[in-house]
Amino acid sequence: MTLEPVRWALVAEEELASSLPRRWAHSRGVAQRARDLAEVVGDDAPLLSSAAVLHDVGYAPRLAKTGFHPLDGARFLRDVHGAEERLTRLVANHSCALLEAEERGLREVLETEFPLLEDQRLVDALVWCDMTTTPDGDRTTAKDRMAEILSRYGAGSVVGRFIRRASPQIFAAVERVETALAAQPR
Repeated sequence: MTLEPVRWALVAEEELASSLPRRWAHSRGVAQRARDLAEVVGDDAPLLSSAAVLHDVGYAPRLAKTGFHPLDGARFLRDVHGAEERLTRLVANHSCALLEAEERGLREVLETEFPLLEDQRLVDALVWCDMTTTPDGDRTTAKDRMAEILSRYGAGSVVGRFIRRASPQIFAAVERVETALAAQPR
């Protein structure tokens, strides 16, 4: 097994554990969900695990430059840590981030700096990991996670508008992953 996920977990912990302990708990839970998909993603399991633990690193107060955590996190990983392109692109685009970037007037910036990864299987896998994990790191359903996000941010907020627009894509990604999981030998 590669040590990359361990390295990236230490980076995420350093940035989130003390300043945002609940966000760190969520990130750890998302990383656990990624481990559950190791058979589905095969050789890309270390990449998915790394992206999962790092997906919210851009929330760290010292990294929040634009206020859009996928972009701030991906820039930090690229510029400070020299992270590989597929990792930064997964973090930048996790959970339909292009739609939220559009709500924030940052879509062109995100698409230019971090184009969406063409590997739909990996994109879907990270959506599934994120959207089936509560803010406290526990397992949940995508439906309950979406309701929790709307409740926390409010329907009229940027995040509320984004999550309502993204919900068909999120549910479709979750369904594709759950179909792939069900097809795995037990």
